[in-house]
Amino acid sequence: MQRNFTERKYIIIGLFIVVSLIYLIRLFYLQVLDDTYILSAESNVLRKNIIYPNRGLIYDRNNKLLVYDEAAYDLMIIPGQVKEIDTAEFCTLLGITDSIFQLKMKRVNKYSRYKPSIFISQITKEEFGFIEEKMFKFPGFFVQSRSLRKYPIPIASHTLGYIGEVNNKDIEKDAYYKSGDYIGKSGLERFYEKELRGKKGVEIVMVDVHNREQGSYRSGRYDTISEQGKNLYLSIDADLQAYGEQLMQNKLGSIVAIDPNTGGILAFVTSPVYDPNLLVGRVRGDNFNKLNTDSLKPLLNRAIMGNYPPGSTFKMVNALVGLQEGVLHEGTRYSCSGPASTPIRCTHNHISPLALQMAIEQSCNPYFWNVYRSIITNYPSSKEAYTIWRQHVLSLGFGQEFNTDIPFELGGNIPPAEYFDKVYGEGHWNAFTIRSLAIGQGEILVTPLQLANLAAVIANKGFYYPPHLVTAVGTKQNKIEAFTEKKNSSIAPENFTVVQEAMLEVFEGEHGTARWAKLPGVHICGKTGTVQNPHGEDHSMFIAFAPLENPQIAITVIVENSGYGSTWAAPIASLLVEKYLNDTITRPQIEKRMLAGNLIHKK
Repeated sequence: MQRNFTERKYIIIGLFIVVSLIYLIRLFYLQVLDDTYILSAESNVLRKNIIYPNRGLIYDRNNKLLVYDEAAYDLMIIPGQVKEIDTAEFCTLLGITDSIFQLKMKRVNKYSRYKPSIFISQITKEEFGFIEEKMFKFPGFFVQSRSLRKYPIPIASHTLGYIGEVNNKDIEKDAYYKSGDYIGKSGLERFYEKELRGKKGVEIVMVDVHNREQGSYRSGRYDTISEQGKNLYLSIDADLQAYGEQLMQNKLGSIVAIDPNTGGILAFVTSPVYDPNLLVGRVRGDNFNKLNTDSLKPLLNRAIMGNYPPGSTFKMVNALVGLQEGVLHEGTRYSCSGPASTPIRCTHNHISPLALQMAIEQSCNPYFWNVYRSIITNYPSSKEAYTIWRQHVLSLGFGQEFNTDIPFELGGNIPPAEYFDKVYGEGHWNAFTIRSLAIGQGEILVTPLQLANLAAVIANKGFYYPPHLVTAVGTKQNKIEAFTEKKNSSIAPENFTVVQEAMLEVFEGEHGTARWAKLPGVHICGKTGTVQNPHGEDHSMFIAFAPLENPQIAITVIVENSGYGSTWAAPIASLLVEKYLNDTITRPQIEKRMLAGNLIHKK
């Protein structure tokens, strides 16, 4: 009997312990973990404030600050704590109408009556100072610290990107986010979101019946500290970027400049551009809609999303493949009949016959048709020859994304042989059928980024580093190793020498197509391109690298609907090269004409 009593005693004690633990755990959850107001013994309430960290800073290659955080605030509400308030005074204080107030109240009540949600987001520090002193009149409302991105140098908007409020998909994908949080929506803000966002903290504060904070709960025992996001260090040169954007004012197109020694992007210009500060704060939605409906498409990043035929800039690719395949030599000559040439006409009359270097300098279409034909007829079948040709082209960085930190880049198009089998029938196509590829027209599509990379490959005589925007994360010494892997093309280094020399003659030769943009004292190697555009005037295109002896910059410039490559793209490229290498401009007459050029609002 005694034994049964003892067993029952232990069972009862055990039940008491379990029930007590349940109550203690529940009390801890309510007071510390739950997102609600809880009454304390002192007739105060406890409020859980989320401490949002500052996002990481973003610097250019020379440590110029491009992005930082500025203090801002969200007006929060817990609907279940809202008493009878003077809505007229409240609306006047916030500068909203009664109808907007009612709409917001309906929305937050639908979300939850007992959890905080944002009533008005991104209040500036100036507005906050005026609102804070009157918050005691409105129980259930409180202000929570946040931050806004600030752009002290309003450049590179497409590259840097912007942040915005999370959606349901973001929350489902990552439990870190709660409703009302912000996340990178585009550009580097999106790609490096996890590095930039930092870590949220929590602060439990006591609030009196007048909605005034009375201090930390239990001396901050349950608080956690926020951690600032990691900084980004870019390869972008802010001065070069700003100058490129100036030169492209009132023009459609893009500029990409790369350091061929690292693959780091020096300038990433798309035009038209917009001030990144437009997509910050409560005005972001309205400004985004205006930009999104603009007929000039300022939100489109043409540097990576513009697909263009490469035109004459692609002739160097066919020259390199021909040299590698042994069907072309430096002294190989072909005749040209100028505009009377067939099956591909030349744009002008010039010396004939001519060898490879002069053919590049003169941008002779018939010459490169003959080169391309010799490549495609060098194997038993056109399909086999074309497949080998295509592999060479892909090795130069075309036809695929680089898969670095450049979001939303397009891969262009170098169609496989099977595409022509489908269009013309297997065995029913040859060099003549696809002859437009000889001069960079037809099915070939490339991005400005890929063309700049081609210039880097030629500068390096056969290799490149993946083009990228960020060199280090956290500290400048913490380099991203993945971007330092050298990519070798299938073209032997010795085959680049004659191409480099011919590109030099484009600037310095008697008949060079870019001789008017020559930069005294600097050996620039380049190639003009005039790309056919079925929707209007031809596109002006140019690629270059400099200096020949020790390349420091590789660049492409595309100016849409502007005519010859030598008219706009080549001078702009040469000015940017001068700016980067010499940090000054010694040809004001060229600069003035480029800055004044208005190709959008034509009379």
